[in-house]
Amino acid sequence: MSSTETASHNLACMEIWGGNHRVARTVELPGLAGWVYSQPLPGHSNGGDLHYLSVCSQGRLARVGLADVSGHGQAVSGVADCLRTLMREHINTFDQSDLLRGLNRAFQQQCVSGMKFASVILLGIHGRPGEPDRGRMVFSNAGQPRPLWYRSAQKSWEQLKETAAHDETELADLPLGIIPGTNYRQSVVQLEAGDLVLLYSDGLLEARNPQDELLGEERLLELARTVPVDSPAAAGQALLAEVEKFRQGAPALDDETLLVLQLLPA
Repeated sequence: MSSTETASHNLACMEIWGGNHRVARTVELPGLAGWVYSQPLPGHSNGGDLHYLSVCSQGRLARVGLADVSGHGQAVSGVADCLRTLMREHINTFDQSDLLRGLNRAFQQQCVSGMKFASVILLGIHGRPGEPDRGRMVFSNAGQPRPLWYRSAQKSWEQLKETAAHDETELADLPLGIIPGTNYRQSVVQLEAGDLVLLYSDGLLEARNPQDELLGEERLLELARTVPVDSPAAAGQALLAEVEKFRQGAPALDDETLLVLQLLPA
């Protein structure tokens, strides 16, 4: 095999927003509107949830990531900072499976002290108007909760599920820092104008009410079906309000992050 066949195909990516601090703001990406909300554990200025947004390939591709370091609050913020540095270093990798393999290796070598790991989901969305692959979304999930997908044509919400085949005998898609050499799949779906993709950390799933009932995936999906879908901010803010209603005043027990993206009309 020639060296040109084995060489990595790199992108030119620039970080536009990232961190593990408290934030609630709109963002713009090529052909996409977005809204980012992150709330470390109450009483902490930083946490273990990390959001990362970048623009690649001369604005043709948006790369978006959400990571959740095991633990919460200030105690794990240093590990999240380390992972953000690694994302900056590896984000130019074209193939997302290669990107996650590199992150897994580097995370184990540079970030981990003790039994720490990090779940990560990465999206690559072609959003720029006029491009033939507009709306094509490649995603890889290393242990994160399954995103929610609002399909505007069907006017329905569903969980975003992997389309790539998986060998059941192979250890794959594990969080970073668990097993060296873990393989990671990448799946592809086609977004349409008006579609929403909602990423969230498990702090939201683990919300509890005074009766000690867990919110969980199914309840979160049901709540999503009640929110407005005209903008990422409207959807995200309404969903958080519904989660607070479920809590009935019970405190958050973990860092919480919500990231909503919408493909804009061409």
